[in-house]
Amino acid sequence: MLCLIGLSVALVLSLLPGSSEALKEGECEVCISFLGKFYQSLQDNNVNFKSADIETALLKSCRDAKGKENRFCYYIGGTSDAATKIINEVSKPLSYHVPVEKICEKLKKKDMQICELKYDKQLDLTSVDLKKLKVKDLKKILEDWGESCKGCAEKSDFIRKITELMPKHAPAAAKARTDL
Repeated sequence: MLCLIGLSVALVLSLLPGSSEALKEGECEVCISFLGKFYQSLQDNNVNFKSADIETALLKSCRDAKGKENRFCYYIGGTSDAATKIINEVSKPLSYHVPVEKICEKLKKKDMQICELKYDKQLDLTSVDLKKLKVKDLKKILEDWGESCKGCAEKSDFIRKITELMPKHAPAAAKARTDL
């Protein structure tokens, strides 16, 4: 009787959904995107798929990462100021050509924050009214372009700077805009 109860409990526990489920749609967006681009760059550059070589290349890629991708690198220990170092949880599976989705799934078990990272929503510069955006959003546009607005004190200064730089950074949007 006791053996039957034990088997019943084991069966019920095995049927309950656990943390071993596959990733849901849109989950681990930054992880999958960053590692996907990284894996492709390894293949394009004919890098030797050894764990140490991959780790070196990953550290180099993390040095150039910005925004959410830099935060991802911080979480896996790819930045100099990172507190933890689970970079081998990425480099070793990549050396065996494990799909990036599976790697991100394992990273999620180690640190939930990795899969909570999401890219910021991109603005459609062809149709957005810059005058209706917040200064924070205008600064973000300039930051994404790698530009700054020194001496900008008012919203109109940021708008002027964006419209001035738009042909350089977003030529399609500059052509489509009618209010320039």
